[in-house]
Amino acid sequence: MSGEHMTTTRMIDASLALYVHLPWCVRKCPYCDFNSHQLKSGQPDAAYIDALIRDFETELPRLEGRRIDTVFFGGGTPSLFAPAEFARLIGAFRARIAFADDAEITLEANPGTIERGRFLGYAEAGINRVSLGAQSFDARALSVLGRIHSPDDTLRAVEELKAAKIDNFNLDLMYALPGQSLEEAERDVRIACSLAPSHISYYQLTLEPGTVFHSRPPVLPDEDAAWQIQLAGQALLKEAGYAQYEVSAYARPGARCRHNMNYWLFGDYVGVGAGAHGKVSLGLPEKILRTVKPKQPGDYQGRIARAAIAVGEESYIAPADLPFEFMLNALRLNDGFSGACYQARTGLELEFLHEKLARAEDRGLLEPIPEGWRPTELGRRFLNDLQASFLG
Repeated sequence: MSGEHMTTTRMIDASLALYVHLPWCVRKCPYCDFNSHQLKSGQPDAAYIDALIRDFETELPRLEGRRIDTVFFGGGTPSLFAPAEFARLIGAFRARIAFADDAEITLEANPGTIERGRFLGYAEAGINRVSLGAQSFDARALSVLGRIHSPDDTLRAVEELKAAKIDNFNLDLMYALPGQSLEEAERDVRIACSLAPSHISYYQLTLEPGTVFHSRPPVLPDEDAAWQIQLAGQALLKEAGYAQYEVSAYARPGARCRHNMNYWLFGDYVGVGAGAHGKVSLGLPEKILRTVKPKQPGDYQGRIARAAIAVGEESYIAPADLPFEFMLNALRLNDGFSGACYQARTGLELEFLHEKLARAEDRGLLEPIPEGWRPTELGRRFLNDLQASFLG
């Protein structure tokens, strides 16, 4: 192995995240490029819960000695599943692997799928954090985005959350929407802040390949208008006490999303469910394994039912690719990363990236901090260029 990729001898961290994909939606949004599928019946397939449990069981041989610190139920629209199904699923996971005493367990929810009292059931099932897909508080914008909920549905869902004592919740909010003015965007942020979530995800609408919006693009605010909307929204969030800690993540003190922080700091995570991705370190740096489960729910369930070992695609990350893989995630964080974290997650010495770090510093994109590095304001604005500087 070349000096540039000299290894360090380090124990693999016991902490682990678990991502669970529930792929069904009432209707596919025209901007969505996630692995989601429109319901063909009134309810999602209850047998899918059995498949998730079996999927997790096939992963267990490579998780010996590990502990679940965070769980994230994503989709799709996970809130289409009933609280009892989550209770069974979480109970099955807990029976098979250790959980941290303070494990963060997040559920993505669509305001249009929440029946009265359901959040109380989710809380009783073990969910202690919710990410609510508000997207906007403007009825016209929601219609254009293909959302099935109204602004009032979001307000009611927040009331339900608070009644269930789930105070740790995120609101997803999009900006630079079709035909959106600066005033309309600011109004969205003000309403979101008034609902007092612990966390707000504030991100720009992008036209992703493979989506309806990509093939039939709506008219969006131009680049300068989108930038002004972003700056105005960030100022309002800061004024309301939400500190930006990642490209699109803003939190009150102590409310950063631990599950996503694990992704951004290149931590390990198990992925179960149709199309779910995972990354598990079996040895550093040569054996960092990436996994991808079968994408189509029917194919996934059929293969899982017959499986004796984990199913899906598997590949090891080449040690030479690890610096870029790490930076692709960690440079999204305003606080940057420490050298100790880099070494612990890759098995490589940060000092062998000295030239690339120095060049990024000379360009004004990175700055040193005690025991590590972080992107500058310029680096955050030109993040793609900064990340690309660690390729090869």
